[in-house]
Amino acid sequence: MRRRGAQAERLEVMRRLFWRCGAICTFANLAGALFVFVFLIAIAPGDRLGSWLPYAIAFVVYAAIAFPLEAWWSMRSWDRVLGWAAEDRPPAPAEQEATLRLPLSEAARSLVAWVIASVVFAVMCFVIDGRSGLAVRVGLTIFDGGLVTCAVVFLFFERALRPIFARALATDPPRRRMSIGVRPRLLLTWTLGSAVPFAGLVALPMTTGAHADIAAAVVTLSLVGLIVGLVTTLVAARSVADPLELLQTAIARVADGQLDVSVAVDDGGEVGQLQAGVNHMVSGLRERRRLADLFGRHVGTEVARLALEQGSGLMSEQRDVTAMFVDLVGSTALAEVLAPEQVVDTLNAFFGAVATAVAAEGGWVNKFEGDGALCVFGAPAAQPDHAPRALRAARSLRERLAELAASYPGMDAGIGVSSGAVVAGNVGTEARYEYTVIGGPVNEAARLTELAKERPGRVIASGGALERARDEATHWTPLGTVALRGRSTPTPIYEPVPARAVVELP
Repeated sequence: MRRRGAQAERLEVMRRLFWRCGAICTFANLAGALFVFVFLIAIAPGDRLGSWLPYAIAFVVYAAIAFPLEAWWSMRSWDRVLGWAAEDRPPAPAEQEATLRLPLSEAARSLVAWVIASVVFAVMCFVIDGRSGLAVRVGLTIFDGGLVTCAVVFLFFERALRPIFARALATDPPRRRMSIGVRPRLLLTWTLGSAVPFAGLVALPMTTGAHADIAAAVVTLSLVGLIVGLVTTLVAARSVADPLELLQTAIARVADGQLDVSVAVDDGGEVGQLQAGVNHMVSGLRERRRLADLFGRHVGTEVARLALEQGSGLMSEQRDVTAMFVDLVGSTALAEVLAPEQVVDTLNAFFGAVATAVAAEGGWVNKFEGDGALCVFGAPAAQPDHAPRALRAARSLRERLAELAASYPGMDAGIGVSSGAVVAGNVGTEARYEYTVIGGPVNEAARLTELAKERPGRVIASGGALERARDEATHWTPLGTVALRGRSTPTPIYEPVPARAVVELP
């Protein structure tokens, strides 16, 4: 039922469009024919037609034959060309091109009727009046009127069909010009508003006697030039200005960061190519933003920003940073006890807590490794207070993990913090590399994490981190020294002071 209703609605839209286009063609051709008839009978200077009655009868008879025939011809053409629109499907390439050429085709059909009329009435004039010069004038006047009328039909017909053009070009924007462009359209407007009327004015002295009164003809042709020129200029201007205004609005929205912009492509010429180009540009920007977002999620926003600013390359530098290593306690046993979905939920909650605590202090999660995470403060963005930031993040993370343990039984982690000099930069090959930090503090933080798993507080920091801790040092207490694997000298270690035992320094 809904499908039949949608089809009926489409057919109704097409019917209204056909009536509108038919009205445009009928009114333009009828108005042009009446003007030419009145001009030849009552306004044209010099030799005029004799009795106007035979011509009036011939005009009515010709109109009664030509208008229905042209309407039938046009309707058959529209049904054939626009069948895809009634069936609500994308047009085939041949149908698309034929749709975009409908205004030109309709103007050509009208011109055929005017050419036949110019021949018929020129012959009729010669038969009735026997004056070859007058017959030629009649034929040329009808032909000139037909040119102006057909051009008006083209401009208004193209304007009326813009919604159909938009549907025809929705899935396949024009890669080449498939209809009249801006320059020919403006030239056509000039021809209608200036060239044809002024050509008639220039021809008046050459086609009439020296003493003929041409005042009425001059005034009439001048008024025609003014009125037709104004109307056609307005139509041509709107056909260019309206799409440009929409493009201007779309580009302004893009400049404000709104990338949900899409411009309807409703022109088969240069304007349509520009509309399609803007849509393609915005699509590329959306893709670039999506890739940047994914890139940032994989490597961190600071690393992504640095990569976009500096480009590719295996550059590195020595930096003073603080590394924080976090590792789940008993993750293997956790995987054996919980269902796979619960394990994933637990890991996601754990990593979410790590990312939140680190981001709150301006740090960077360098990588998630299985059930652990390496976090860095002081690189890639320089942070003079990287140690206090890392130590605060470690304490807040410990508190958050204790809260999550109520919802995720068994969630527990060791946290190690160490400061010192590292090499920070891209490592790998030109084809595949990643930004990371390498050095003693990273290894030391990992070793401290294993020690932290054996302490009730689950957090241990090195002496190097506390030397840079500033006011944050009041929240930590020494545990002595420990011999870490790979270190020749004992390492001083610290753990957070219980909250109730913290004494602020004056």
